[in-house]
Amino acid sequence: MSKVYPVGIQNFEKIRKDDFFYIDKTALVYQLVKNGNYYFLSRPRRFGKSLLISTLEAYFEGKRELFEGLAIEKLEKDWVKRPVLHLDLNTQKYDSPESLEHILNTTLTGWEKIYGTEPTEIGLALRFQGIIQRAYEKTGHRVAILVDEYDKPMLQAIGNETLQQSFRSTLQAFYSALKSKDGCIKFAFLTGVTKFGKISVFSALNNLMDLSMWNDYVALCGITEQELRDNFKEGIEELAKAQRMADEEVCAVLKENYDGYHFTEDSIGIYNPFSLLNTFAKRRFGNYWFETGTPTYLVELLKIHDYDLHQMAHVETDEDTLNSIDSSSTNPIPVIYQSGYLTIKGYDRRFGTYRLGFPNREVEEGFMKFLLPFYANTTKVDTAFHIQRFVREIESGDYDSFFRRLQSFFADTPYELIRDLELHYQNVLFIVFKLIGFYVKAEYHTSNGRIDLVLQTNDFIYIMEFKLNGTAEEALRQIDEKNYAQPFASDPRKLFKIGINFSNETRNIEQWIVE
Repeated sequence: MSKVYPVGIQNFEKIRKDDFFYIDKTALVYQLVKNGNYYFLSRPRRFGKSLLISTLEAYFEGKRELFEGLAIEKLEKDWVKRPVLHLDLNTQKYDSPESLEHILNTTLTGWEKIYGTEPTEIGLALRFQGIIQRAYEKTGHRVAILVDEYDKPMLQAIGNETLQQSFRSTLQAFYSALKSKDGCIKFAFLTGVTKFGKISVFSALNNLMDLSMWNDYVALCGITEQELRDNFKEGIEELAKAQRMADEEVCAVLKENYDGYHFTEDSIGIYNPFSLLNTFAKRRFGNYWFETGTPTYLVELLKIHDYDLHQMAHVETDEDTLNSIDSSSTNPIPVIYQSGYLTIKGYDRRFGTYRLGFPNREVEEGFMKFLLPFYANTTKVDTAFHIQRFVREIESGDYDSFFRRLQSFFADTPYELIRDLELHYQNVLFIVFKLIGFYVKAEYHTSNGRIDLVLQTNDFIYIMEFKLNGTAEEALRQIDEKNYAQPFASDPRKLFKIGINFSNETRNIEQWIVE
């Protein structure tokens, strides 16, 4: 009987006891524990961080039986049972200073029931210090501290400087207990999506080792190509059968859709574990990671900063920028990178710069579909339908219907919210043509005040030039002057040259001329 895939299950003990499918990461866990004391790891959501924390918890609680048959069983000789303080900030909605204090207070109260309390310990930080001290004294073993999603409160407060400041000072004081009780602590591990003001929240923890861009630990969360081939042989066969595809074809689609995360330069690609497990469990491909909800704070950031989405497809940045997020920062890229929507595509050693891009089709297509309703006159439900119609219109040569549909995207947009009209047009067109480009061949370029675009289907070639506040005739002339049709001179397909003009006055596509 085939193993059951642990979709959404983040508890190591449950996975092992109920005989769920598990990829053995325990050799890396052992390496972590033996080589250091204080660690931080940033990874996108649903990437296995909670399961890693749960695995560490079982290890420090000395639950040797759960590790039978795994790599660590042969490596670990002692299996010491230690006190474990596990703080999970993932579950709460943080919309007021009290919401964070409430969850910290609830967690501390639970620990105090086990390790006792002192009347002089007033305030969250002092209580935490007292618990660490007594846990060590009562058991004779130094404590393991595990914090899951340390940055959840601050992420939810993006755009609210006052609330963020409140969360930051609460957490700063709370985590300072780790520094003051260093002698009682064996190991501390903190995870999050972002390195949110890592400096300020953990200012006391200058000995925190950051694993996020460390090649040795790149496979700690997520699934490598080798792990896919070694562990999912049966899953690949079942998926291939269900989809009426060959095994290698299935592997190619899995790679295109879910692989491609690079957390350091020159590292192996990592597959999104949540999407892979869902695909094998349901035996069909889908945008599973995306369907679990995309944080709207990302769109807020892009819109606040009037971000040119075209830039996102080939961002260049340095390590300091990637690693730092500040609530007052005007650069949305670090948050988008750390949230998993962009990944490292290349590295220039000479200048120390990283080139970023979308990791895979699931992320690129999902992100574009998610963004469109925030920029254009369409709903989330209608987006897929419109894209399907756009593609069909292009494939059948019906360009008039295509442009009328495009016009509807610009209608009724509340323009008082838009500071830069030209950028708004460009962003909408970029999203639309990015989505169409998953089904037909699309090349898209922008330069000041104009956009040129080539779409190719089996029967047609479209060369389009968009003008802003010019004329459609001018746009058409530009196609000829720049010899855009030259590469297709001997192509048997029917070629359309189309000049399009946007008007600031009507705030829409005003005219298109076809030759």
